Amino acid sequence: MSMRDPFVVIAESLAAARKPRVQGEPLCYVALGDSFTAGRGCAPGERWADRLAAGLGMLHSPVGYYNLATDGATSADVLERQVGQALQLEPDLVTLMCGANDVLSSVRPDADGYRGRLAAILDGLRAGLPRVAILTATSPEGWRFLELRPRTRARVMRGIRAVNAATRAVARERGIPCLDVVNHPGLDEPENFSPDGLHPSPSGHARAAVEFARALESSFGIESAITREERR
Repeated sequence: MSMRDPFVVIAESLAAARKPRVQGEPLCYVALGDSFTAGRGCAPGERWADRLAAGLGMLHSPVGYYNLATDGATSADVLERQVGQALQLEPDLVTLMCGANDVLSSVRPDADGYRGRLAAILDGLRAGLPRVAILTATSPEGWRFLELRPRTRARVMRGIRAVNAATRAVARERGIPCLDVVNHPGLDEPENFSPDGLHPSPSGHARAAVEFARALESSFGIESAITREERR
C-alpha cells in the first residue's frame, strides 16, 4: 500500500476548515519551477516573479511572496522538493514553470514520465489547496541565440515540443490555465536574453512579468498594477 505525501494530508485537513478568499484580501503567492523563475544572473527584484509579486502588492497589500524555484530543477525536483514547502505556505496563487531541464539534462527525454510528474504536482497542489489559483506555462521550443550543434538542437527541440504538448494536455484536463509562450515575438529579440542565450535578461524578465500578469487577470480576475498601468 503506497504512502500518501504527509504534506498533502496535513494541507487537506487545514483546507477543509479554511474560509473562501474574499476579493481584495491580502494574497500569498508562491512561485515554483526552475532557473527561469529562480532568475539566474538577476539582481533582487529583477526576476519576473519578483516583478509580478510587486505589481500584485500595489493592489493587494500586503502580499506574502515566496520564490521556491531553483536553478537546474527538473519536474522531479519540483515534485519532491518544492510542492511540500508550497503546501505548508497555504498560498492563494501558485505559478509553475518546469520541464525544460527534463529535456536539457537528458539525451533521451521521457515525456511520458514528465507528464506523470506534472500531473502529480498539480493534483497535489489541488488536493491540499482546493481554492488555489494555479497558472502554468510552456517553454520556448527553440533558442535562436543559444549555440548548439545541429543534431543537439534538433534533439532538444523535439524534446521540448513533447514536454510542451504534455504540459498543455495535463493543464487542460484539470482546467488549469497554461500560458503558451512558444510563438511569443519576444523570443526573437536578443535583448530579452542573457549572454548565454538561454536565460532571460532583466528585459526578458520584465516582458515575462507582463505576460503572466495578463494571464492572471484574464484567467482569475486577479488584477495587478502591471495590467492596470497598461490600460492607462
